[in-house]
Amino acid sequence: MLAIALLGVVAVGAPTYAADDRTVQGTLRNSADDNAPVAGVKISVRTSTGKTYTGASNAQGRFAITVPGSDSGTLAVILDTKTLPDAVRIRDGASNTLRPTGSLSTITVNFPLGPDTRQVSTVWDQVPQLLYNGLQFGLVLALGALGLSMVFGTTGLSNFSHGELVTFGAFATYLGNRVVGLPIVVAVAMAVGLSALFGYLNEKGLWRPLRRRGTGLIAMMIVSIGLQFFLRNFYQYFTGGRALTYREYVTPAGRDAFGLFTYTMRDVVIISISGLALVAVTLALQYTRLGRATRAVSDNPALAAATGINVGRVIATVWIVGTALAGLSGAFLGFSQSVSYQLGAQILLLIFAATCVGGLGSVWGAMIGSVIIGLFVETSTLVIPSELKFAGAMVLLVLVLLVRPQGLLGRAERVG
Repeated sequence: MLAIALLGVVAVGAPTYAADDRTVQGTLRNSADDNAPVAGVKISVRTSTGKTYTGASNAQGRFAITVPGSDSGTLAVILDTKTLPDAVRIRDGASNTLRPTGSLSTITVNFPLGPDTRQVSTVWDQVPQLLYNGLQFGLVLALGALGLSMVFGTTGLSNFSHGELVTFGAFATYLGNRVVGLPIVVAVAMAVGLSALFGYLNEKGLWRPLRRRGTGLIAMMIVSIGLQFFLRNFYQYFTGGRALTYREYVTPAGRDAFGLFTYTMRDVVIISISGLALVAVTLALQYTRLGRATRAVSDNPALAAATGINVGRVIATVWIVGTALAGLSGAFLGFSQSVSYQLGAQILLLIFAATCVGGLGSVWGAMIGSVIIGLFVETSTLVIPSELKFAGAMVLLVLVLLVRPQGLLGRAERVG
C-alpha cells in the first residue's frame, strides 16, 4: 500500500517521504463529460494540529498529498471549488470537505463531480428476474416432488430419504462429466439411468421386503430417515465435504430478454427438458395402461389387486420413474447450487412443502405446488434476506395447511 502511495506521489512530482507518512490520494472525473479527468483543481489537507498541506490534480485528474508522520491525528480533505473549471460543479448534495477515518498509510477519497449518472434499480425492477428464477427453480423442484408424490400415492410412504435420491443424480452427473470425461449431456442421461436403477434396487432390496413383513408406515418412515443419514454420510465420505462443480456450463454467458431479465441458454434447456419430462409423465399416467394401473393402485391397492393388476410391478415402476425424476432434478440443481453431499437435505423440506401445498398423492398438485413454492422462495427476497427465503416457504406451507389441510388439489379424507 505504501509503495503505491509513493508511486502516486512521484507521479505528481512530489518528493519521497518517510515510511510513517500518510498519503491522501484520489482522482477527479467529471460525470457530465463522460468521466473526463479534471486537472488543475486545488486540494488541501488540514490536520488536527492546524497545519495544511496542499496539492493539485494532474492531467489525469489524480492528486496525492503526503502528510508527515509526525503530524498525526484526524484529517480534513478540502476541495477548493473556486479552482474548478467553469463547466464543472460538485455534485448536488455532496460536500467539498471530507473527513476520512482510519490510520492507513494510504487514504483514498472521492469528490463526486457532475450529475449522478448511475442507474439505480428499484425493488420492482427485480421482479421479472425473480419470477424467471422462481419458475426455473419451481420446474426443477417439481421433478423431485413428482417422484415423492407418486411413491406416497401408491405406497403411503413419506420417504425422507428422497432428498438423497436427488443428491445421487447430481453425484452421478459429476462422476460422468468430471471423472469419466463424458459430455455433460451424456453425463446427465447416464445419471438418470443410474438413478432409475438405484430406485429399483431400493424397492427390491429394502421397501418390498418391509412391506411383505407387514411393516407399518410409521416404522417405514423411520427406516427412511435412517437411510437418509446413511446415504448423506456416504456421500460426505467420498467428497470430503467439498462442493464440486461440473466441467461444462457452470457459468454460461447471460443474455438480455427485452431489458426485463437475464437468461442463459443452459437455463432455457433445463426449463424445456423439465417441462417435457413433467408433461410426458402426466400424460403417461393419464392415458397409458400402466398409468391407469398406477392410478388404480393409488386409489385402492387391494381392489386393484383383486381386478388382476400386478401391484408389486406397478410399485416397482413407480420407484424407478420417481427416482429417475429425482436424479434428473439433482443433475440440474448441480449446475446452480454445486454438487454437495447436503444438496438433497437443503431442498428436501421444499419438496415436502411443494407436495403438501399441492396435495399429497396428487400428480398435478405436486407440480403446481412446486411452481408456487419456487416463485414464492425467489420473490420473498424482496422483503426478507435471501438467507431466509427457504424459511418463507415453510411459513407458506403452514398457512396453506391451516386453510386447506389436504392441499390445493388433494382430497379430504376422514381420519379415525
